[in-house]
Amino acid sequence: MDEPKSLLILGRQPKLGLAELEATLGAEHVLPAGQHALSDIAAEEINFKRLGGTIKTAQILSVLDEPGYAPAMEHLKKTVPKHAPPEGKLNLGVSLYGIEIGLKKLTADLLAIKKASRASGKSVRIVPNKDLALSSAQILHNKLTRKGGWEIIVLCDGNKTYIAQTLFVQDIEAYAARDQARPARDARVGMLPPKLAQIILNLAIGPLERKVSADLKLEPAQALSKIRVLDPFCGTGVILQEALLVGCSVMGTDIDERMVEYSRTNLQWLVGHYPDLEGQVDIEKADAINHVWPRFSAVATETYLGRPLTQLPPSDKLDQIISDTNTVIKKFLLNLKDQLKPGQRLCLAVPAWRRPNGELIPLPCIAKLTEMGYNYVDLETVAASELVYFRENQVVARQLIILESSK
Repeated sequence: MDEPKSLLILGRQPKLGLAELEATLGAEHVLPAGQHALSDIAAEEINFKRLGGTIKTAQILSVLDEPGYAPAMEHLKKTVPKHAPPEGKLNLGVSLYGIEIGLKKLTADLLAIKKASRASGKSVRIVPNKDLALSSAQILHNKLTRKGGWEIIVLCDGNKTYIAQTLFVQDIEAYAARDQARPARDARVGMLPPKLAQIILNLAIGPLERKVSADLKLEPAQALSKIRVLDPFCGTGVILQEALLVGCSVMGTDIDERMVEYSRTNLQWLVGHYPDLEGQVDIEKADAINHVWPRFSAVATETYLGRPLTQLPPSDKLDQIISDTNTVIKKFLLNLKDQLKPGQRLCLAVPAWRRPNGELIPLPCIAKLTEMGYNYVDLETVAASELVYFRENQVVARQLIILESSK
């Protein structure tokens, strides 16, 4: 990677965010930095809104060869007064990553920055830290990405310290609106978070988008308009929703007529709120183990996850649940294989059952995918075993599998 220009702060499960960045930007443009990432692509050139695993995108201002908290604070005490706007009040927030320091010490040093700024004739208001890193809500509430506001990120990684200014932060209200405000939702069948849907989608279409852009010499948005995403287990339509929002056309099927109607209702609602969406929408009732789908570019789906569980059942019952789930997904993959072109890409979220100690019980057919005509897609920045989404105390996790049809 060339000299880094941007710093990307990743979410609760950073390996998923890192994989998503590699898929969308290309491995040659992404470098892990602790629990976060660097890129040689300018922050303003990254399509931040489509990233589910990145919570902040910042432009790098300085790189210090001295690692640690103290050199970073000394740097800010000197530079903030120089670069603060000459008129009006600057709202300043500071977030620390890869640094362990007490909040009292951080607060004292931020007040020192404020004092140094006042001595140079600048007016600075410090946004108080509740934690070492400001939350998205704090940044949005204090308007730190707008004129008159700064969030400065300090990230220590190895022997370097990166100083960056946040340009974009995840819009938590927008995510809530297209999740909780959707008219058709059903907690009993499981609710796919929009951020996870974005990650699944990007892992499926990221390389295809770059290829279409290069082959047809199109801008990214134009390339996405050429892509048709298939979700064979569409449920309430979350992945279809996210695909439409980035400009793709979508095709969804589900064996449950009620889910089909939910998807139709939700996508009609989405188009009503985003009238500029141009992608084609096709949704129908179909069984994924025997249906034949017309033309599609890539597959992005959360498959059947099996029976919902609040606790791990006895081993005999768990074995039966796993067997039943495995049968459905194996038959689906065998059915799909004959409909794929060589090299066509899939990203599947499949179930993995978590023991109390955190150990995962994987879906049995995952070990036999090459025999079924699929190739695993290896990432450079993340191991395949690390692509698992779960919440604490959750029994059924989602394991993300990236595949290509073999030649």
